[in-house]
Amino acid sequence: MNTFAGPAGPSAGANTVSPWLVLLLATACGFIAANMYYAQPLAGPISAALGFSQGTTGLIVTMTQVGCGMGMLLVVPLGDLFENRRLALILLGIIAIASLGAALAFNPLSFLIAAWFIGLGTVAVHVLVPYAAHMAPEAVRGRVVGNVMSGLLLGIMLARPVASAITAFSSWHAVFFFSAAAATLIAFVLARSMRPRQPQSRPRYADLLRSMWRLVRTTPILRRRSLYHAALSGAFSLFWTTVPLLLAGPAFRLSQGGIALFGLAGVAGAIAAPVTGRIADRGWSRPASVFAIAAAAGAFLLTHIAQQGSPLSLGLLVAAAIVLDFGVSANMTLGQRAIFSIGAEFRSRLNGIYMTMFFSGGAIGSALGGWSYAHGGWNMASWFGFALPVAALLYLLTEL
Repeated sequence: MNTFAGPAGPSAGANTVSPWLVLLLATACGFIAANMYYAQPLAGPISAALGFSQGTTGLIVTMTQVGCGMGMLLVVPLGDLFENRRLALILLGIIAIASLGAALAFNPLSFLIAAWFIGLGTVAVHVLVPYAAHMAPEAVRGRVVGNVMSGLLLGIMLARPVASAITAFSSWHAVFFFSAAAATLIAFVLARSMRPRQPQSRPRYADLLRSMWRLVRTTPILRRRSLYHAALSGAFSLFWTTVPLLLAGPAFRLSQGGIALFGLAGVAGAIAAPVTGRIADRGWSRPASVFAIAAAAGAFLLTHIAQQGSPLSLGLLVAAAIVLDFGVSANMTLGQRAIFSIGAEFRSRLNGIYMTMFFSGGAIGSALGGWSYAHGGWNMASWFGFALPVAALLYLLTEL
């Protein structure tokens, strides 16, 4: 079994990396990313327990996203400046402490502060993914990144049903105690398993931040890949924001348990990441990108085949969820494989820019989905969801 030769990268001539470390990084990314989504199905119970007003309940989820967004811009670039393992462990420590703070919160302000720090800590994922890319030889970099990303995507998909299940058997406090324990365990295992990786260049922090804008201006593949995935992220967020409203509405009348089971359908899409990573390693990124983006658009068309409320329409919604998540996860892996090939010395900054665009697109998609569903139901929302990947596909065709 080939393992890493030293802090700087793989051994000369190696064509693989330790499967154990890839599995560990994938598992860690899944548990870390899940922290972004635990609170989404728990907003009601948390609001009732801590005394949030109706107008501020949305902050329960938003503050985690704000913390993550700030971390993307201000913390993730530090991966090009500081030793990567230490940075990841510090961020995991922040998650553990903040999750304990959320579990023990006694009023809205204390919970929101904890939620912000949870979001900040979750950017550890975007330290670990470039770390995996650094350590993987060029020939298998797409496969390694894809395998790690599959863990991240599984964490995102499973977070909501897991949080709902834990709360059903115990309370919402137990979800955050579980998160704190998981972060502590992961930090311990990573500390023993990861080799240090010290960046070769040591720019000043201010120069590091200024260089991010320069990278956006001078790197066409970064701009393109970021915009492709921002559009697909918007479609993804729009779908998962509005479909629960549709399923709970008069057409389907599903219970919260039924909606949680529906959410498991998206897990199947996570298999796209390792598959597309291998495809990218063979040089087929462009046709694979066309297929992934077209699949995301086609998912919304599936929902218009049958009349809402029928068993067939419910089955088609499940199929749409799988196809959409497959397309989004595939495109994410293809995009990261492309930007990680630009240069090792600024991979963390590249990933920070890429994922900032990802979350920005998701935020826009959620807002657009809520507005369009309120004004025109699923019919209007789904056509907006269809338009986003179509716009990305048209932009991609200008590259071809």
